[in-house]
Parts: sequence; structure tokens; C-alpha cells
Amino acid sequence: MSAISLALIFALATILMAEFVNGWTDAPNVIATVVATGVMSPKVAILMAVIMNTLGAMSGTAVAATVGKGIVDPSSLTIPAITAAMLSIVAWGTFAARAGLPVSKSHALLAGLAGAAFAKDGIGALQWVGWEKVIIGMMLSVVLGCIASFIVGRLIVSLAGASKPMRTKRAFDRLSVVAACFLAFNHGLNDGQKFMGVFATTLLTGGVLSTFEIPFWVILLCALTMALGTSAGGWRIIQTLGSRMTRLQSWQGFAAQAAAGCTIFGASSFGVPLSTTHTITSAIVGAAASRRMSDIRWVVLQRIVLAWLITFPVCFVAAFAAARLAAALF
Repeated sequence: MSAISLALIFALATILMAEFVNGWTDAPNVIATVVATGVMSPKVAILMAVIMNTLGAMSGTAVAATVGKGIVDPSSLTIPAITAAMLSIVAWGTFAARAGLPVSKSHALLAGLAGAAFAKDGIGALQWVGWEKVIIGMMLSVVLGCIASFIVGRLIVSLAGASKPMRTKRAFDRLSVVAACFLAFNHGLNDGQKFMGVFATTLLTGGVLSTFEIPFWVILLCALTMALGTSAGGWRIIQTLGSRMTRLQSWQGFAAQAAAGCTIFGASSFGVPLSTTHTITSAIVGAAASRRMSDIRWVVLQRIVLAWLITFPVCFVAAFAAARLAAALF
């Protein structure tokens, strides 16, 4: 087996490692509210997330195409550079999970690709059409997720505030399960596709594919890898979002999940690779604020936002340095 084929296999393996970490650390964001409100047990919630994430990841390729060929020029990526970018994502994602920080693996991936491509061809390697979608995704995830959740929460208070508490809770417990399934599906539809795009780009760079396309076996492999990561759970992240940042009731959980799910679905339909982590976290903040602002633990939220802000530069610099080192060695 040639050296290049060994390098290609290793690069593909690191992409699957990053996809596993994506499932391990991002899926807890999806189920944090239903677990924290007691609507679903952790084991049942994880099983649901595994199934719905997998179905979502296999339900489209618009986001995969944006990430695979719209963020950086594929010709600016080498096999060692892609490997370096993926290892930086794995390292950052693992560190954040251990610290209980719900950071965006989407932004880690985009920053890693940008850093690796920049190391070879400079700023000309960046595809600005794709980055416009990324900027739109940032605005959607933070602003729309929070506002939509707040509005839904206020509507629930207005329409159901005078209802009997137990009857209302039972109704929103059921609705929360439906909303959680919808959110998990859309998490797979957006987040699950991103690494498919990188996988396809790597196959193109390695000469396995002659044109950019996403074969079904790539979709299936990446979807199942993310599902495997999801099954590992991420309890510290669940605790951070579900109980440390705020404490939600089931009607607030429904508001957050429904708003986040709709936001992610809309973005995925147009191939916009937004951060599902940012969307869900912002929606939880909006749902908590719809009751009262004092329900939000601002110190915890500030810590989360700080982690968001440093994700881009950390992963960009790490991938850039690793890509330069890989270029010097290979």
C-alpha cells in the first residue's frame, strides 16, 4: 500500500474521529432540556437522539456541499493539512467536553479548514460566498433562536397561564418529546452533514473521486459515526445547559426546542452551516427569559460565550500551525 493511500486512510480516520466527537459533544445540547425537565430519562433521550440524528444526517446534502466546496478552495487543502485540521477539532472538542463547555464543533470545523487552507495559499484560499452563509448562520443561531424562543414562551404564558398546572404540564411534557425529536433530526440535518462534506473533499483531494460528490456510503458512514458518538453521551454539557445555566419547566423546554428546531431546519434548507450549539443555547436563554430574566445564571452564560468566542481563533491557529508542520515534514 502506497504512502499516499496510507495518508489518505489516516486523514479519513481523523474525520470520523471528529464526527464522533461532534456526536459526543453536540448531541447533549439537543437533549439537555428534556433530561433536565424530567420529561425523558437520560438513556431514552440518548437513544432518541441517536435515531433522529442518524435520520437527519441521511436526509440531505445541501450543508455538506457548502462545507465541502464553498468554505475553502479544495485545491488549497492537502491530505496532511486536512488531517491537521481534524486533529485540532478533536483536541478542542474533547477539552471543551471535559470542561462541560458547549462549544460549537461547526465553528471549530470551519476555523480548522480555514487555518489549514490559509497555511498553503493565504487568504485567497477562502471562498467568500460560503463565508457569507456562515455569517448568516451566526446571526440566525444567536439572534433568531433566542427571539423566537422568547416569543413562543410569552405566547404560552398568555394562552395557557390560567390553565390547571398538572394538565398543562402533561400537555407540554408530550409536546416536549415531539419537539426534542424534531430538534434532534435537524441537528443531524445540519451538523451531521458538515463532516460528510469534508470527507468528500478529502476523497477528491486523494484522487478517489474525480469530481466533488457525496456518495451514499459516505452519508451512511458519517451518520453512523455521529450516532456512535451520540450514544457515548456528554453529561457535563447536559448539566451545564440543563441545570447550571438555568432551570426550565417543560413548557420552556418545548419553547426552546421548537424555536431551535425551526431555525436549524430553515438554515439547512438553504445550505447554511450554522452552529446548532449556539442556536440551542440561545433558545434556552430566550425560554428562560420569557418567564423572568433572573432565572438565567449570567456567570455560567458568560463562561459559555467566552468559549464560543475563542473557538474560532484557537482552532484556526492550531490547524494553521499543524498544517505548516505537516507541510514541512511531508
